[in-house]
Amino acid sequence: MGNIVDDRNIAVVAIDGPSGSGKGTIAQQLAGYLGWHLLDSGALYRLVAVAAQDSATDLDDVAGLSRLAVGLDIRFATGADGTEQIFLRQTDVAGEVRTEETGKIASKIAAMPQVRAALMELQKSFRKAPGLVADGRDMGSVVFPDAPVKIFLTASPEERARRRHKQLKDKGIDVSLPAVSADIAERDRRDRERAVAPLRPAPDAEILDTTGLSINEVFEQVKKIVATALADR
Repeated sequence: MGNIVDDRNIAVVAIDGPSGSGKGTIAQQLAGYLGWHLLDSGALYRLVAVAAQDSATDLDDVAGLSRLAVGLDIRFATGADGTEQIFLRQTDVAGEVRTEETGKIASKIAAMPQVRAALMELQKSFRKAPGLVADGRDMGSVVFPDAPVKIFLTASPEERARRRHKQLKDKGIDVSLPAVSADIAERDRRDRERAVAPLRPAPDAEILDTTGLSINEVFEQVKKIVATALADR
């Protein structure tokens, strides 16, 4: 029957939280620090949004969006200069994936139970040795409920809006702080109220409020949480 790998023995660090909490940055840093694989689950929904636009699939066509989710041909990589690369059918679409418009569409798509179900196995396939750092909104509560390390990052809405606004301005995107605040509030509402996998910490997650903390300060705290949890395995 060949060798069967029990992926439950492969450790997962699940990092969840709302938009602007810093989970993406922390997950990337942690995966690099540990030398583990990285799953940016939010990017998967953004990729479905990009694929929908490329194929002219109507955003109300749940069955069509689900088929796109099942058939995603994707690869994450890092360029020679350290920039993020996200390949969809061999084309680097990282720039398109990270736009605000794609994010808004992805947030709506993520509320569709059929699409979430279609992406479940794809997300689980990222669990490979030596380990996985997975960031999203339901990594610890739904996708990897047996993860030995679950962290829920949060911050005040005002802090998260400021961070997101700075991030966009640094990318040369001209957007007002009130507009970013309104967008984050709407995403928060949609994430909390969706019928499937609403945004909430897993019961056994370590909750870390990052309001007023620098990325380095958050990373140091996360490293301590991870080291303690993995030492107890």
